[in-house]
Amino acid sequence: MQNNSCMKKIAFFFAAPLSLFIAFYVLVAARNKNTEAPALPKAVLVPAQKFVVRSFVDCNMAEAWIGDTFRIFPGKYGEDPLWGNARDLKFADGKNAEEAFSNDSSGFTEPILPPNTSPATEGLHGAIWFETIYQSPHDGSGKILYAIYHNENYPATFPYNAATGKGYINKDWPQGLTGAATPAAVCRIGVMKSADGGRSWQDKGIFIEDNQPRMILKPHNTSVTFAGGTGDPSAVAANGYLYLFYGEYGYAGNYDALTYDPLKEWKGQCISIARIKISDLDSPAGKAKRWDGHAFDAPYDGIGKPVESLRIPPEEGGGPASHPSSKFYWGPSVSWNTYLHCWVMLMAKAEGPSWKGSSVYISFNKNENLGAGNNAQQWSRPKLLVNKPGRIIWYPSLQPLNTAENIIGKNTSLKLGKEARLFYKEQYKDSSYYFSEYKVRFEK
Repeated sequence: MQNNSCMKKIAFFFAAPLSLFIAFYVLVAARNKNTEAPALPKAVLVPAQKFVVRSFVDCNMAEAWIGDTFRIFPGKYGEDPLWGNARDLKFADGKNAEEAFSNDSSGFTEPILPPNTSPATEGLHGAIWFETIYQSPHDGSGKILYAIYHNENYPATFPYNAATGKGYINKDWPQGLTGAATPAAVCRIGVMKSADGGRSWQDKGIFIEDNQPRMILKPHNTSVTFAGGTGDPSAVAANGYLYLFYGEYGYAGNYDALTYDPLKEWKGQCISIARIKISDLDSPAGKAKRWDGHAFDAPYDGIGKPVESLRIPPEEGGGPASHPSSKFYWGPSVSWNTYLHCWVMLMAKAEGPSWKGSSVYISFNKNENLGAGNNAQQWSRPKLLVNKPGRIIWYPSLQPLNTAENIIGKNTSLKLGKEARLFYKEQYKDSSYYFSEYKVRFEK
């Protein structure tokens, strides 16, 4: 009976009409199509007239509209035993982005910033760079601003305090950028507030950092970059939170020269994400949370998990940031694109010691709600946007064009449309400039 049943099934198979097989094929094809990942947008590089910014820029371009004025905040401020103390963090205005960027350095205004405090006291230590401006939508004047800043310190400017666990110990400290006798920096991320459109600022403190146990020391740290820390941030507001995209440079655990594992270091590095409630920005200490692999639950100074898709695998040259030959992405700049209806990230690529790299990469995230599930982690694999062999490129960003759409929409580097200007810092031989020579046109 089993044989007869089998023969009947075979007979039915061969006798089935062709239309049945066609219908089955269409059904399978439709199912496969529905399970395919949605197509990613395209970014088309368009040559444009060269535009050079005539002021000091060494960071993401922090900016905001103050009423009908486009205001930018490039530059560096504070104490720095390696490069020298600086008072270059200034602002300039324009009727649009191009006009603001066109200001000569003599046309910038120095804001009132809090002074550095002595190493053993609480307060502002080291140098800062404004990287992103969050503007309160509840203030009709547009003058309430929060600046997310990159901070750099050394054992000399922020020595270790056993009572607090903060600061750094000057023992087996790795080499800095300017020679064997100079120390490497540690980066942290903090926030300042202005109530007058950026003319004066109050420091609200550090809200993302790595502590001494995560510093990567001699003999393993030979890259001449950072001893560790978190820095080079870009921040966007969504769903009541400020989402912080930043470089992760510390060890994914407590560093010990005897048990050091380069693979463990690599797994904890690259571009990471944390978030803080916007309502906590006035008192942010201890309130930010890092992504821990499942949710935003890791402490502000704990061990999070970087974005997996943005890590370069070892077989492609990826490795720990403390090693001079490792490749990794860094310096993210994130924006919401109103034309694509998705998030866009630009980043530089380090391919040698001292942040050397000649390329800019782009990634997309089509989840508007960054807080649901693991939406914030769903970034596409970076694609090459610009490559200029022989040059060193860093801090890429997209900036609004001088068009009615961008001016009426009050667009900044955090919100853009179908076309934008691409800027980056470029070093070639003994010269370096922050400039644009391309536009980027997006296609759905």
